[in-house]
Amino acid sequence: MDIVLIGFVVLLALVFLRLPIAFAMGIVGFVGFGYLSGWQPSLSMVGTLVSETALSYGLSVVPLFILMGNLVSRAGLSGELYGASHAFLGHRRGGLSMATIVACGGFSAICGSSLATAATMSKVAMPPMRRYGYSDSLASASIAAGGTLGILIPPSVILVIYGLMTETSIRELFAAGFIPGLFGIVLYLAAVQWVVWRRPEDGPRAERMSWPARFAALRGVWGTLILFVLVMGGIYGGLFTPTEAAGIGAGGAFLIALARGALTWRSLLEVLTDSARTTAMLFIVLIGALIFSNFVNRGGLPAGLLSLVTGYELSPLMVIVIILAIYLVLGCVFESLSMLLLTIPIFFPVVQGLGYAGLGEEAILVWFGIIAVVVTEISLITPPVGLNVFVLSGVLKDVKTSTVFKGVTPFWCADIVRLALLVGIPSLSLFLPRLFYH
Repeated sequence: MDIVLIGFVVLLALVFLRLPIAFAMGIVGFVGFGYLSGWQPSLSMVGTLVSETALSYGLSVVPLFILMGNLVSRAGLSGELYGASHAFLGHRRGGLSMATIVACGGFSAICGSSLATAATMSKVAMPPMRRYGYSDSLASASIAAGGTLGILIPPSVILVIYGLMTETSIRELFAAGFIPGLFGIVLYLAAVQWVVWRRPEDGPRAERMSWPARFAALRGVWGTLILFVLVMGGIYGGLFTPTEAAGIGAGGAFLIALARGALTWRSLLEVLTDSARTTAMLFIVLIGALIFSNFVNRGGLPAGLLSLVTGYELSPLMVIVIILAIYLVLGCVFESLSMLLLTIPIFFPVVQGLGYAGLGEEAILVWFGIIAVVVTEISLITPPVGLNVFVLSGVLKDVKTSTVFKGVTPFWCADIVRLALLVGIPSLSLFLPRLFYH
């Protein structure tokens, strides 16, 4: 196990030297595995992993969901979602921020990407909030926080990757993510209410819309609702697999974008190119993580950690708390996907054997997947490496990063509350998987 700890130190050094984490994990994993098993087996391991990952049928769901999200963004559905939310919530104090969060939740349900949700909604929601006199801190923070919902509310690319790495049912993970995702929206709305209760001038009221205007705004979101019901309803109902659902979703998003006149040959090429670039990036990070994972397993770290836990007779809850504390610290340094890929191979064997809250091995992996993603959501908006915050600062050139970080504090506090409830009451995550599949 000592060689694995040395490997971690070298990995952190390479990351701080600005080597991309995918290559850092791959290099350390290859050298460490070669040291333990020989260079020829290490070369064979890398070659096998690269070919199996590239040809994996299960991973084909990733580029399809990415393509669906890019087509949805191109179709302009984000604007209509925000318009519908604005119609019902805008007249309240802080209502435009609440409308932004609800729209982010709806958009992320068909986009699956936090960064894409934050970048897209910033262009849609920021101008009206500024027009009504919202403070930059509340306006930008509601976009940054709402964007984090993209990696939990299904379909979620990160849940797909977690499911493939731990051999956990993807459809059960999608079902498990739904209630915590809605719960996140509710707590974010409460965070907005807290802010405007303390500083009413940060979120002035907009005009109240008539009921006919509200129903007219709802008619604009039919494309989003149909696509979500088709994709997720098909998965939950067992009509098709997640991979088939991703293909149907991508096809549906293409037809919606085409019907709206949002696609030209040039824009279609841009969508396909961007989807291919994002997919390639994810696959490179995943391959690097799998190489490093093989080294970690070969070095016996998961088994060593499990023996350590057993030897100190720590309670399952204490083990979970320690793991979450490690995640919160790592989230201040690592980008969210890299952090998840780096740690899941180490932690999931430990969690699987805990017997936490009387959960079986399958149920506890589904539950832990949701917990890990919620912690990852928190890392997206906490300093110093809150990726959603930096994406937003890049899009909104006149808003300081410090302003956004100050504004998101109530939102990540709300996330801590949600995390505590999900840890204390596992049935919040497991209710739908048990209802549909057990």
